[in-house]
Amino acid sequence: MTQEQSVEMWTDGACKGNPGLGGWGALLISGTHEKTLHGGEPVTTNNRMELTAPIEALRALTRPCTVTIHTDSQYVMKGMTEWLVNWKKRGWMTADKKPVKNADLWKALDEQVQRHQVSWRWVRGHNGDVNNERADVLANQGVDEARKMAKQTA
Repeated sequence: MTQEQSVEMWTDGACKGNPGLGGWGALLISGTHEKTLHGGEPVTTNNRMELTAPIEALRALTRPCTVTIHTDSQYVMKGMTEWLVNWKKRGWMTADKKPVKNADLWKALDEQVQRHQVSWRWVRGHNGDVNNERADVLANQGVDEARKMAKQTA
């Protein structure tokens, strides 16, 4: 029997304007190994970037792992630990019978989570968690890349 690799992730999203330029970042740590990821979009929302970060971080894992995801997003945290099960039961509708916002990303995140043993930890943003701050820096690098992309296509 093989033991699953344990991975700690810190994920974050950033947006300059909402909607506006957006970026996401993720820090993955397993033992002594670290990997950083980031990206951005020229027109997006903060919530979409907060969701994209854990999606891309989980996609980067090449085999099933035991994963702890640290997020400062109550939206992502509550969505995954409280709301998702009922959204799925109701056919991706909210309790007040409206379509779930960002359903495409919630579905993608749910799909990635199914590949791993995932637990969620909420951390207060900008409150001294060094790895959360690193994820924030990565998300802002994603914003910078989105800004460059937007200038190139303008």
